[in-house]
Amino acid sequence: MREIVLDTETTGLDPFDGHRIVEIGGVELDNHVPTGRTYHQYINPQRDMPTEAFDVHGLSTEFLADKPVFRSIAADFLAFVNDARLVIHNASFDMKFLNAELEWAGQPRLPMERALDTLAIARKRFPGSPASLDALCRRFGIDSSSRTLHGALLDSEILAEVYLELIGGRQPDFALGASAANAGSNGQAAWRPRPRPAPLPPRLTEDERAAHDRLLDRLGPAAVWRRFLR
Repeated sequence: MREIVLDTETTGLDPFDGHRIVEIGGVELDNHVPTGRTYHQYINPQRDMPTEAFDVHGLSTEFLADKPVFRSIAADFLAFVNDARLVIHNASFDMKFLNAELEWAGQPRLPMERALDTLAIARKRFPGSPASLDALCRRFGIDSSSRTLHGALLDSEILAEVYLELIGGRQPDFALGASAANAGSNGQAAWRPRPRPAPLPPRLTEDERAAHDRLLDRLGPAAVWRRFLR
């Protein structure tokens, strides 16, 4: 299952008030494992940068002046996304902007049903608790110290970690599944667990064992598990 954890930065809150996307970041997951493939693009919004937006992401009009406009990167963005599910925090916001930009660029829109909203998942799992990305990082012990300002790619990378925790935590094969170098010709992992060269020493003292035996004696025939201790 291919997923893209996605984030955008914008000049404001609503594309239909004249605001535009200025940055897109995405991280690819395959069966909930990061593949190492990412997408990152700064975009010239062809308008000024409001102070409130600059205070959030730090992207100035001057910095974005020589970056490509959305129309020129739309096809590459869609090629990266392809038919993957989109994992987004507050999906309605980003999808509204992406679809407005795609429509203005003459490109097909992204169906809303392809978006999985991690904000909605967090609110369902932890009702009444803060569900911002920073709050979820604190809840799951994820380091977000480098997040002094919002940035689309960094936020996507952090959100990917949050998402994996929201759906139940990292899978046992998280590290092994990301590398084909450890797999055999049949696609199975080449590594196999080996028996211990020597059994672990017992952690039960003789006094503890004797006390346990006395308890079992008092239980009588009901203590059917005694045989497993010999």
